[in-house]
Amino acid sequence: MLRRCVDLNCDIGDSVESRSFENEAAIMNLVTSVNIPCGFHALDPRSIRRVVRLALESDVAIGAHPGFFDPDGSGRRKMAMSSSDVEDIVLYQISALDGIVRAEGGSLCHVKPHGALYNMAAKDRRLADAIARAVVGIDATLVLFGMAGSALLEAAESVGLRTASEVFADRAYQADGALVPREQPGAVIDDPNLMVEQAVRLAQDGTVVAQTGETLELRSDTLCLHGDTPGAAELAARLRSRLEAAGVGVLRVGMGA
Repeated sequence: MLRRCVDLNCDIGDSVESRSFENEAAIMNLVTSVNIPCGFHALDPRSIRRVVRLALESDVAIGAHPGFFDPDGSGRRKMAMSSSDVEDIVLYQISALDGIVRAEGGSLCHVKPHGALYNMAAKDRRLADAIARAVVGIDATLVLFGMAGSALLEAAESVGLRTASEVFADRAYQADGALVPREQPGAVIDDPNLMVEQAVRLAQDGTVVAQTGETLELRSDTLCLHGDTPGAAELAARLRSRLEAAGVGVLRVGMGA
């Protein structure tokens, strides 16, 4: 059965250098959801507020993007933390972004862990449970984004949270459905044609070809494009155009048929 609608989300502001936010503004006009860093791995309070304002102006769903405290490594380095410490840092970061969004007259819609925390929680139920507890403790109506088929989604469902199974336009997959680690060759898909082809296939029929040749079936509620990918705004425009041409509606989570 073909999937006919998908949320198009973007990790925004993960590596903003100029603070002009022109790239972020352009991307927000093309996607339906954005995931905003909460100060641990990227952005500072002033920059977070500016990105939130852009998101509200663009009428996209706003999500918190909490990660490890790792500004030098952009939150992509694994860290050993207790489950209680993970719950605390996630609770803190979501609360901070939620407060800024509310101050600007908006509301937080979802949470998507960032980088190493996201990938570790996909397999480690202990970390996944800690994240889910933090989210439900703040607002049980929030949607938790997690890798399709992951422990994070199982943990979210166990506490009654709504979930969105996430797939990736610009990342290669391993045979077990996990992403190829960024330090390995071919982990990030840099060919726009291959990226769009993978994204449309995931949105239409929920399948992807792993780096090792296997065809995987993955639930695809939301499709991610990274904002720090070179030419991300142009890629987002091309991707959205191709999805719509293929008969796939691009709608935020919860608005599809």
